[in-house]
Amino acid sequence: MDESAGPSVREGSTAWRIARADRARVMIDAATYFPAIRDAMAQAKHRILLIGWEFDTRILLNDGWGGDHPGPDRLAEFLLWLANKEPELRIYILNWNIGAFKLLLRGRTAFTLLRWARHPRIFFRLDSAHPPGCSHHQKIAVVDDCLAACGGIDMTRERWDTSEHKEGDPRRQHRRGRGYKPWHDATMLVDGPAAQALAELGLERWRVATGEELPPPQPCGALWPTGIDVHFENADVAISRTRAAFRDREEVREIEALYLELIARAKRFIYAENQYFASRRVAEAIAARAAEPDGPEVMIVGPRRADGWLEQEAMDAARARLIRAIGRRDLRGRFGYYTPVNEAGTPIYVHAKVLIVDDQVLRIGSSNMNNRSLGLDSECDVTIDTALPANSGMGAAIAALRTRLMAEHLNAAEADVARTFAETGSLHATAARLTRPGRALKPLPLDDFNAVEKLIADKELLDPERADGFFEPIARRGLFRRWRERARWRAARPTRVGQPA
Repeated sequence: MDESAGPSVREGSTAWRIARADRARVMIDAATYFPAIRDAMAQAKHRILLIGWEFDTRILLNDGWGGDHPGPDRLAEFLLWLANKEPELRIYILNWNIGAFKLLLRGRTAFTLLRWARHPRIFFRLDSAHPPGCSHHQKIAVVDDCLAACGGIDMTRERWDTSEHKEGDPRRQHRRGRGYKPWHDATMLVDGPAAQALAELGLERWRVATGEELPPPQPCGALWPTGIDVHFENADVAISRTRAAFRDREEVREIEALYLELIARAKRFIYAENQYFASRRVAEAIAARAAEPDGPEVMIVGPRRADGWLEQEAMDAARARLIRAIGRRDLRGRFGYYTPVNEAGTPIYVHAKVLIVDDQVLRIGSSNMNNRSLGLDSECDVTIDTALPANSGMGAAIAALRTRLMAEHLNAAEADVARTFAETGSLHATAARLTRPGRALKPLPLDDFNAVEKLIADKELLDPERADGFFEPIARRGLFRRWRERARWRAARPTRVGQPA
């Protein structure tokens, strides 16, 4: 990172707010997050605020095999138990309105929502305060205005998994016994003023969505999940947003600005985990760095295919075409896109949104590397930048997290990952050296797509850059409309994506 230019996070441009977290912890995979947020909510005294793309009232907040935690384990009954246990507690749940339609088709969910509605201290609301075609995609939980989670993990079905991502894990099942695919995700826990800032952000969204003004954040006390170690202490955390223009609210693109700045500033490497890779602007920025003689290495870890037919049509073809375009400019093999598989060779679905730059910046949130996340959908990311004075010396903790993530995907010891990276100085060479049969990181094979899929990708029909882009003439759209030297890129030899130079 180029620290001489100052921090990459700045209020009013790449961040909305920078606030101190007394403690911060990255939670990797929902098997660690769900019990932690359950424990925190069990300590709540006055308010719980849950904001999400989707909730499933039937999910278990432990591993599905019981335990000695007080109260029920299923989300629906647990929240009712909390509300009855604490007479001063108010629980507020805000669900994207389109995502909520699925809830009514899930078993007894309609009955659960009715029980919540009848309770005087549980408030379930639908959020439709967005332009047509947009969604509310933030995943935020705030407990007593003192502890907050912000990241990629939704409290909904098919999210729970351990970091082992075992084939056929009997706990990774729907209620009727049908299993679902391995799932990788991440979120960050913060407390102190950073949690209060996220509470403020959530309360503002509640007001816009419902018209209801809730009491402002209260003074914080000590609240932290039992048995959860801390990665960072007294860290300044930047909060960045995406928000489409709607009614009297202006467009916000702090997340996009931060992506572009971090890519431009990277010196040694960029390690990213992300569900999608379909943003023209992000790909342009990476391509420009890949063309430099001494540009940074870029390793992106993502799913083999997007989740769902519509997402595959919108995202997978765009991803392949952008990767090929970068590969033609990346003559030194600095760029690689990988997908993790478990011991049986089953692709692990990557839903995490993690970005680590030079082991000096850590960013976790809800935003994907697609146009929707940068301009349409509501998103929220949190960043720890070591260029901020309070965060000096936190690079070792960020490096340890990157090592932890790579070790998970490579099924290797963290010490081996750290040693190999120190020897090679290369993310790609480390992955290549530590790859063994079975669980591993595999270079993404680039599929061929039919004419319709290419049209959807090239014209960004399902993934426009702004809310009004759905109504923009097709002739003005284009995945590569501002890329330079496209003819030369087409003529250049293709490179093997994901292989070290």
